[in-house]
Amino acid sequence: MKRSRRTKIVATLGPASDSPEMIAKLFHAGADVFRLNMSHLPREKLPEKVEVIRAVEREAKRPIAILVDLQGPKLRLGTFAEGSAMIANGAHFVLDGDPTPGDAARVYLPHPEILQALEPGHAILVDDGKLRLTVVEVGEMRAVTRVEVGGRISNRKGVSLPHTVIPLPAMTDKDRADLEAGLAAGADWIAVSFVQRPEDVAEVKTVCAGRALVMAKIEKPQALTRLEEIVEISDGLMVARGDLGVEMPLEQVPGVQKRITRASRRLGKPVVVATQMLESMISAPVPTRAEVSDVATAVYEGADAVMLSAESASGAFPVEAITTMSRISEQVERDQLYWSIIRAQSSKPEHTASDAIAAAAHQMVDALELDTIMAWTHSGSTALRLSRERPNASVIALTPKRETARRLAMAWGTHPIVTKDASDVDDMAFRACKFAVRERFAEIGDRVIVVAGVPFGTPGATNLVRIAFITREHAERA
Repeated sequence: MKRSRRTKIVATLGPASDSPEMIAKLFHAGADVFRLNMSHLPREKLPEKVEVIRAVEREAKRPIAILVDLQGPKLRLGTFAEGSAMIANGAHFVLDGDPTPGDAARVYLPHPEILQALEPGHAILVDDGKLRLTVVEVGEMRAVTRVEVGGRISNRKGVSLPHTVIPLPAMTDKDRADLEAGLAAGADWIAVSFVQRPEDVAEVKTVCAGRALVMAKIEKPQALTRLEEIVEISDGLMVARGDLGVEMPLEQVPGVQKRITRASRRLGKPVVVATQMLESMISAPVPTRAEVSDVATAVYEGADAVMLSAESASGAFPVEAITTMSRISEQVERDQLYWSIIRAQSSKPEHTASDAIAAAAHQMVDALELDTIMAWTHSGSTALRLSRERPNASVIALTPKRETARRLAMAWGTHPIVTKDASDVDDMAFRACKFAVRERFAEIGDRVIVVAGVPFGTPGATNLVRIAFITREHAERA
């Protein structure tokens, strides 16, 4: 199945997309990656969901990526004696370590590490930012705050701390169990929530040990202070705009999105833009004009993928949301301004043979006006380096490893195919041309670029680029 766009689509599964029939419809509508959100999916149902996706994959004969999204720590208040209380602007309100039910003057905060980390001047946001407090005094297991934006505060509401680096690991006990379940079920990508520092990603990568790639969700302002390190250690990034928009001024989020996108592109790491992209389609069959512009902006920026959350998980129009997102992406990529914007953001290749070959292939595409690059890859790194270049050509990734093909379903412009490895240079060129015709990326008389590493089957050994001519024999053997 040949997609007519390079930007990938991530669809979150949920009650609205729970059946095998609906999952198949979402794939055929344009979903390239399915996200399983462990905040809502019971762990025991994870293998069942993975198997349904794999059944769709087998039927379609196309690799599909599965992204398991870990919940991360959930910071919440304790309870109130009457279930809730009203706190007024300008009043003092205390957060403490006393589990006694709270009132309009105080409440229990069952996170001693937060009370120990708070400092005067730090902001505390409650209930997705609806209530705002500022710390004025800290003591042992106690913080006195001034109410900046008051209102009704109730049991177990979430707490956000935009100014406080919390000495908590990104993974809870639940996350560790979910991670092991996801790896056992065959997840291709693991998304890590609550990332504040590169060590949070390193912990998950150690557990994964190559069994899945790790995506850092950038949803906390603290992560931005060490963004380059986080991008370096991660296999991919997600711009989680929902939590970012709570913990920092909303007007700063678009700039942060561009910063994360460009940092990821510079290092060749897939980047996903997420949250509220087509929010109105949860209840309406068409999006707002602003939402269309939002999706288009991410595509113009060269994001590898755009993501649907509640739109496909619990909305009334999941297939229509996927179709709409696909159409927007296709239209942007046809726009004459698209390639000028993409090229303006290109980075210099790193001083490696793989990057040099990828850059050369990109130059050949432009000089010869070719449409297809056939990349033999074992680990996926060759295809990712070519994707980083953002060539005006499709990147067909030929790999003997099914898990590599699935992981590459996340990467911009890649069309992964599982096939046995090449035996020699002639076999490499012939079968590359055959697949180019079979997958409808080339016809008799076309030329394609073939990129590979010799000796074959050696990860990271990209050192060969060749121009191949499509003949009648290739078409007959396709």
